[in-house]
Amino acid sequence: MRIIDPHVHVWANDPAFPWPAENANPPAEDRTAEDLLALMDANGVEKTVLVQVIHYRWDNSYIAHVVKKYPDRFMAVGRINPEDPAAADHLQIWKEEHNIHGQRLSPARDATDDWFAGPAMDPIFARAQQMQVPMLILTGPQRLPDLARILDRYPDLDICIDHMADAHPDNQDELQLLLDMARYPRTYVKISHTWSISQEGYPWSDTHGLVKEVYQAFGPQRIMWGTDWPVCLAKAEYAQALTVVRDEMKFIVPEDLEWILGKSVLKLWNFAEV
Repeated sequence: MRIIDPHVHVWANDPAFPWPAENANPPAEDRTAEDLLALMDANGVEKTVLVQVIHYRWDNSYIAHVVKKYPDRFMAVGRINPEDPAAADHLQIWKEEHNIHGQRLSPARDATDDWFAGPAMDPIFARAQQMQVPMLILTGPQRLPDLARILDRYPDLDICIDHMADAHPDNQDELQLLLDMARYPRTYVKISHTWSISQEGYPWSDTHGLVKEVYQAFGPQRIMWGTDWPVCLAKAEYAQALTVVRDEMKFIVPEDLEWILGKSVLKLWNFAEV
C-alpha cells in the first residue's frame, strides 16, 4: 500500500531563504526537508506534499528549492497574497517556473465581508481552474458557505478542505456545514487534526465518529489523511498521525485505506509532473 502524506510544513533558518520583514518572531528550531525525509523513511511514507508554512508568507522559495532537490519525494503547495491584484499571475508563475502545484488560502474563521467573500477571488479561482492548480482551504466551518458560492462558479477546480475545517466533534451544525460540501464532486477533505480537536489522548477516539461521517459522506476517493508535521508535535508524534488512521479507525474498510493513505492524494498531485 502506497503511503503519501499530503500535508507537511518545512523551514530552515538560512540566509538563502530569509524570513519576511513582517515576521518578527520566526521559529528558532529548523524543520528541514532532511529531517522530514528521515521520518518518512522510518514510517514507510513514500512521498509528501509540502505546504508553505505561514512564517515565509508569500515567498515559496524554500519549498520550491526542496522540490527541485528531491523531485522524487516531494511536491509543493504555496501561498499567494489574496489581496494582491496580481495574485493570479503569481499563482501561474509559481507553477510554471518553480513547480508549485497548488495554492493555499486561509480565510478567517468568523469574518464577514472579507476578501474571501469579495471579488478578488474570481481571478484567483479562474486561473487555478485554467491551470489545474488544486486549492487548499484552511478555515472554519462557518466559511464553507462562502466557499460553496465560489465553487458554484468554478465547478472544474479541485479543492481540498484542510483538517475537516476543524469542525468540533460535538457540534452537529459545524459538521453539517462540512458534510454539505460533499455535493461538489471535486471537493476533497483531509481527515487530519484529530489530535487537535480531541479532548482525549491517542488514539483520540472522541473524534472517530466525526471522521466516520466525513468518510461516509465523501467516500474514500475524496478523503485523505495527513500528519501536519511538525505542528502535530504539540500533541502527537509523526507516526501517531499515520497509525491513528491506518490502525485505529476500524470503521475504514481495508481496501478504502489504499485511497485514504495514498491514491486520493495522487488524484490531486501527480508526482510525475515534477
